Amino acid sequence: MTDRNETYNTNNLTGMDKDDVGTNYGYVRHQKSPIPGDNGELNEIAAIDREQIADTISKMAVMLPNVNDVATLVTDEEVLIAYKTDTENRFETADQVKKTAMSVVPRFYHVYVSDQPNMIDEIQRYGNLDSNSRDIDRIMDVTIKEMLNAPQGRKLSDGENANGEMINEMNDGVGDEDYNNGTNMNNNKNNNNNNTNTNGNDTNRVRNFNNEGMTEDDEANYRNNQL
Repeated sequence: MTDRNETYNTNNLTGMDKDDVGTNYGYVRHQKSPIPGDNGELNEIAAIDREQIADTISKMAVMLPNVNDVATLVTDEEVLIAYKTDTENRFETADQVKKTAMSVVPRFYHVYVSDQPNMIDEIQRYGNLDSNSRDIDRIMDVTIKEMLNAPQGRKLSDGENANGEMINEMNDGVGDEDYNNGTNMNNNKNNNNNNTNTNGNDTNRVRNFNNEGMTEDDEANYRNNQL
């Protein structure tokens, strides 16, 4: 690439020590090539490093008050966070953990959190899977359904529920009928009674998973058989 196509804040490229990296602004400007069909710059666009993002989220989340252990799994469109906490306010802690992840990942991501005792081990088992693993969507759906039994924090906006799922969501094919209008009954209940563990979050998780007729044991056995 040439100077015509990009302009960096050159002061940030040389002579920086470790402290400078954390304080300096980042600035880059790109201009479209005048040559039709010249897409050379597209080949140099960085891909998302999911392992690095998971590491960053875990490091940031474990610094939160009352959060002692954090495991994070980052997929192509979701973040699953399991954590151990001694908080007396599970709802607020869940909200903080979730917002920590939201501050790191691209905005189209959905974030699911859980302080359930067994969930860290569950997340760890998926660390070697990838987007091409057999039946991965259904495996994730079963796990997320279980995570939703824990508080998820506040809805993100009037157009999104607590996990960042929107009306007319495109990346999951979620339609209006699948959306819960930005409310979360279990989260509201936990907000009023923070130390009560209720089931049945109203947060909707819709993808390709159909668990009709399956018990919780059936779902767990299915998930285990796929690993």
